[in-house]
Amino acid sequence: MTRRGARVGLLALGALAVAALPGRRAPAARQDLAARPSAGPRDLAPPSSAIVAPTFEALAAMLADPAGPREIALLSATYRGDLVIKRPVALHGRAGTILEGSGTGTVVTVSAADLLLEDVVVRRSGRRHTAEDAGVKASGERVRLAHARVEDTLFGVSLLDCKACVVEHVHVIGRAEDPGHAEGAQDQSRGDGIKLWEAHGSSVRGCLVERARDLVVWYTRHATLDGNVVRNSRYGTHFMYAHDAVVRGSHLERNVVGIFVMYSMRMTIERNVIAGARGAAGVGLGFKDSDAIRVRGNWLVANTTGTYLDNTPRTRAAPVTFEGNVIALNDVALRFHSSLPGLSFRGNELRQNPTLVEVDGGGDALAVELRRNHYSD
Repeated sequence: MTRRGARVGLLALGALAVAALPGRRAPAARQDLAARPSAGPRDLAPPSSAIVAPTFEALAAMLADPAGPREIALLSATYRGDLVIKRPVALHGRAGTILEGSGTGTVVTVSAADLLLEDVVVRRSGRRHTAEDAGVKASGERVRLAHARVEDTLFGVSLLDCKACVVEHVHVIGRAEDPGHAEGAQDQSRGDGIKLWEAHGSSVRGCLVERARDLVVWYTRHATLDGNVVRNSRYGTHFMYAHDAVVRGSHLERNVVGIFVMYSMRMTIERNVIAGARGAAGVGLGFKDSDAIRVRGNWLVANTTGTYLDNTPRTRAAPVTFEGNVIALNDVALRFHSSLPGLSFRGNELRQNPTLVEVDGGGDALAVELRRNHYSD
């Protein structure tokens, strides 16, 4: 059996083992183990009111005209060049619509409100990390990217100072690794698959991210991540100074780290499957200096460390609770670093973890509340 097959087998074994417990009901994430989002372009006819842009030059002219059409239909064709959009508009593609960049910058740059871009393939950005060349880079309000595929770009989709923006049903595929990299090694020259930076009130829903660096949510309030899949990347999701966020119904598979949360407050993480975070740095779910977190109904399966907590919570007044989770087949189920008053584990299933608790860096397992949990050993 291949290593990948073994990990999938471990996940299935964990699901079956917990589901078979007499008198016990598996968390809701059990019902979603085979779920995958329907990400990528659809083949839909554009609205009859949309004006057709037959060429890249015609499209660029329409977008540059402040009085240009508010709805533009794109053909099943390749539009070669970098686009800049500075006004409200809806761009409707269909199967075969490709926005192909020059290879020297960002393919689609948006600085506008009330923009829709849907049913397109976006590809061929530049490779400058200093400029964060991307497939789509947006700032403004109420920007929506839907049913797209982003490929052969450094960064995939970046929302920067983008309020109430939405990325949904988008498939981001990172560039192939340098052939010199060892199998399973992460190419640090990659950019982030999806990036939210000061994108308050924004959502990422039903997206599939593969072979990217991270899905990043930084300096952002009230972000919602719902029903996404991130696989074969570095961080499935990386939060920093991201308060009032929700992550639910997602699958984070075979990444170096599933979810890591830093300096964030008032977060809900529920009904996710986080599996196969392996290697020396492998962590399913990690926290540092974070408060008021609720973790419920998740599956943390076959990771090096199931969950890691460093100075989380920072105060008893903002407790962190784990309720109704399955933590199974990890090398270490719970790793505590630094003191942890205000942390509780209630009604969780901990099964077949060779090491149940590991304490380092001054952590104190006796400060943790453990109630009504089930332990296979």
